[in-house]
Amino acid sequence: MITDQGQLKKFNEDELTQYYFEILRELVSKKSIFAQQVGLVETSSYLGKIFENSGADVTVDDSYAAPFVIARFNSSNPKAKSLIFYNHYDVQPADADQPWTAEPFKLDIRDGYMYGRGVDDDKGHIIARLTAIAKYLKSARDLPVNITFIVEGAEESASVDFEKYLEKYATELRGADLLIWEQGIRNAKGQIEISGGTKGIVTFDMLVESADVDIHSKFGAIIDSSSWYLLNAIASLRDQTGRIAVEGIYDHVQQPTEQELALARENANLDWDSLVNLYQLSLPSLVNNQEELVQRLFFEPALTIEGLETGYQGQGVKTILPAQASAKMEVRLVPGMDPQDVLEKIKRHLVKHGYDRVKLVYTLGEKAYRSDMTAPAIRRVIDIAQQFSPEGVSVLPTTAGTGPMHQVFEALEVPIAAFGIGNPNSRDHGGDENVKLADYYTHIEMIEELIKSYE
Repeated sequence: MITDQGQLKKFNEDELTQYYFEILRELVSKKSIFAQQVGLVETSSYLGKIFENSGADVTVDDSYAAPFVIARFNSSNPKAKSLIFYNHYDVQPADADQPWTAEPFKLDIRDGYMYGRGVDDDKGHIIARLTAIAKYLKSARDLPVNITFIVEGAEESASVDFEKYLEKYATELRGADLLIWEQGIRNAKGQIEISGGTKGIVTFDMLVESADVDIHSKFGAIIDSSSWYLLNAIASLRDQTGRIAVEGIYDHVQQPTEQELALARENANLDWDSLVNLYQLSLPSLVNNQEELVQRLFFEPALTIEGLETGYQGQGVKTILPAQASAKMEVRLVPGMDPQDVLEKIKRHLVKHGYDRVKLVYTLGEKAYRSDMTAPAIRRVIDIAQQFSPEGVSVLPTTAGTGPMHQVFEALEVPIAAFGIGNPNSRDHGGDENVKLADYYTHIEMIEELIKSYE
């Protein structure tokens, strides 16, 4: 019987795991933030050395903004199949706007958990998977399957230039039996979650300039401000239920199959009450029932305001009509939707509804993807997960998050499944990002078992 206490004991007593855990400690200490252009070269170089010291044939390609790391662990069997691990070494910032109990770029161990920026998203997964290979090779000396890590450095910024690296190495990487995606969780029921897709995204800025200078607010009865104009323009994009009100936005949405709907209903393990408790929500839900919650979250697009900026924010008051207003916006996409097409439809909507003074600036975009969870290689993973998940395995055809899964599938044409070391409160992108040490060690064992299954 697998228990947290038993896994933690094995973790502490496993010398090879402890050796690589110290490498993770060093890796977490390296700030590698694409958005701030910090630490990318240093971290990719460090990763290259780690892989090389572990016996891999390594390429660190710095052709574009974020160096790309490929580490190849080859089997001596010329007929061996191939596995690919997709990961990323860039992380989100951990600035003063987020509360951390300890230093975010210093691995902190307490109460059976490890804390630090990137422990779940995504550096912890890299080292756990590398540890599994090292453990297998320690006893078997040769792999029964070729294993290649592809590690990018801009995933948190829509994988800038990743498609160029994929195109460059596509011939080498095509034909793999399976690609294991960056990360995943053990859900609130204690089940290992295996998912096979990601939503896409398009992000853009909305900008309004109403005058050359801020104007005295005594004119508010007769002069429109940039603030009101922008707020009304944004409000026109969505109805009161949260559905996007842009004409044609749902025209090309790829509807889920009955099997995909059934998997999501059975395994989403999410309801409104649990969300309220997790995030201490204080506003009403946008959905009326559980089925609609699952449908919306996994299979429909969503429009979100990331941030607003306008007017005076200092101490006291400043009676003005702001001359400038801006908003950072996003639309989460589902299969069938194209980022540029969505943005064009939003432009047409704004013009049609009298908001032609709003300037839209595209910032990034990715298409969505859903895996075929019946693919034999994915079924292999599901079967193995059963051994490590006494409470059962949760299989989802997609997640509500975003990543470059569509890019990878389009370039490499390989089945893709995601699973990993996280938990429902791992706090990715937030303060106190964390992973349970027992889950970390279970992932090592599961990857090792996956390797053995190719013997």
